[in-house]
Amino acid sequence: MRTDRLDLVPLAVGHSEEMAGVLADPDLHAFTGGAPLTGPELRERYARLAAGSPDPAVTWVNWVVRLRDEGSLTGTVQATVTTGADGRRTAEVAWVVGTAWQGRGIAGEAARALVTRLRQDGVDTVIAHVHPDHKASAAVAAGAGLEPTDEAHDGEIRWRTPARPRT
Repeated sequence: MRTDRLDLVPLAVGHSEEMAGVLADPDLHAFTGGAPLTGPELRERYARLAAGSPDPAVTWVNWVVRLRDEGSLTGTVQATVTTGADGRRTAEVAWVVGTAWQGRGIAGEAARALVTRLRQDGVDTVIAHVHPDHKASAAVAAGAGLEPTDEAHDGEIRWRTPARPRT
């Protein structure tokens, strides 16, 4: 996928070393918990993601975000797409941009591209989980066309696109 400033490239194991540096700031985990993964840990994770979901009703789609002008990776966007028994497809999405690149609209641009692509690919509903105090992530979700709901999951607010009507 290509936007005005970004290339969203399918995630590959070979991205793990550069991405370990991009994601190394512990502050990136302030709202989600956990700690940065090392290069080898990220390599193992990316290998699992690249192999795909073992569940045939679930598809994992993951992209690294490259800022074209700088030629550097800046973060990731991802979706877990599930097909229900009724045939409707739902995608749970997430995004992360390294601290050095935050505040430049990269997450918003990448998330909009992701949601647009998912909708073009026939996804009926897109969902994101945003910590109630994470104002920047809420702005990204809103900019990508998601709306907050009254639903909470693990302390995060569920945001979603309006479901497409069945035809």
